[in-house]
Amino acid sequence: MIGAEGLVAVTIVGALLAGTGAYAATRWTIGGSRAAQAQSLTVSKLVISAVVSPAATNVLYTGGSSDVVVTVSNPNPCPVTITAVSLPADTKYATGYTTNSLTTTKAGCLASTPSGVVWNHSTTTSDSVRTLTKAHTVAAVGQADNPLTLTFLNDSSMSPTASAACEGVYFSMPALAGVIATRGAGTVSTSPTTDRWTS
Repeated sequence: MIGAEGLVAVTIVGALLAGTGAYAATRWTIGGSRAAQAQSLTVSKLVISAVVSPAATNVLYTGGSSDVVVTVSNPNPCPVTITAVSLPADTKYATGYTTNSLTTTKAGCLASTPSGVVWNHSTTTSDSVRTLTKAHTVAAVGQADNPLTLTFLNDSSMSPTASAACEGVYFSMPALAGVIATRGAGTVSTSPTTDRWTS
């Protein structure tokens, strides 16, 4: 019968042999002298755009919340994983438009009016970070699922005092202050997908 000490000794001997083999390999002599160079990637910003299709199924009303549909395009040669968004201040309002092409603004329902439409859980200061419920990996440029269509569920809201001019219009949400993302090593997210953030 082999005791616990015997098993530990075998493990240690195996580790020592592996270390010796690695050391011997690094002692090989290779003739010549050459310099080598490597360069790191210059990371490009993700591009987040409004989307006409698929349309949000949960729409706004005074005092209510709705979905926001965007595409996230990754111009980088490697996947990028998004874990959070940074919201603009709650004084940055959406602009209303007469059609989903977002070309003709709706009088009386502008960001400057204001429309009363903001990102949910935005605060009086810009850059309030909201963590998503799951990470989303956007494929590298030229790959399937890039751009990634992402629906933020119930992440916009309309003030109870919003103007009647904002009835039946389409909104262009204020630009996000930022996106928290890293070079992705996970599985690429399948488009379309959904997520949300909470307070």
